Amino acid sequence: MPAAVGVIETLGFPSILAAADAMVKAGRVTLVSFDKAERGNFFVAIRGPVGEVNQALTAGIEAAQKVYGGQVMLHYIIPNPPENIESVLPIAYTEKVERFR
Repeated sequence: MPAAVGVIETLGFPSILAAADAMVKAGRVTLVSFDKAERGNFFVAIRGPVGEVNQALTAGIEAAQKVYGGQVMLHYIIPNPPENIESVLPIAYTEKVERFR
């Protein structure tokens, strides 16, 4: 099954929390990574089937923008990431998130 990675970066924590919540509710995706990006920006990464990631990312962007002062700094989807990207970036399914897959 083709898999994809979707990433959203927002300004501030409340908007990334709203985005993450909306994404896992909107599609059959797994939240695989969350961290602080820089200067108060946060990012969240999800994985799943390409269509589900696309749908979830759209819902996450909308939710982040509805938060008071919420700004989406960037968002992107990588369909079918190769193994070498998975080994370098924090987008692999870990033991911690495997049960939600």
